[in-house]
Amino acid sequence: VQLQASGGGLVQAGGSLRLSCVVSGNIYRVNTMGWYRQAPGKQRESVALVTSDGVTNYADSVKGRFTISRDNAKNAVYLQMNSLKPEDTAVYYCHAAGWEYSGPNRQTSGNYWGQGTQVTVSS
Repeated sequence: VQLQASGGGLVQAGGSLRLSCVVSGNIYRVNTMGWYRQAPGKQRESVALVTSDGVTNYADSVKGRFTISRDNAKNAVYLQMNSLKPEDTAVYYCHAAGWEYSGPNRQTSGNYWGQGTQVTVSS
């Protein structure tokens, strides 16, 4: 199972970016999908999550500015980031919890991570 993230970049404060992440490979079912971020010298933190039913959860620091969405048919998750601030600068990782095919009529649960995409917000 692979997660391919894209959409990071350099933007001025107040600007917007949209991150995308697609799950591919031997995936059977994707449950919760989400975005995490890790700034230099800090621990990785949850930014936004969305369940397979569309229920969302956001970190307090991004509420009202970021919107997470998903396309179940494409096994894709998106993060629309508006009103970006310098403190949003980090490497952003997509995550998926789900099940992959592990043999005839067998599935194994797992947690899968993308490779990370850099988001830099200049002041």
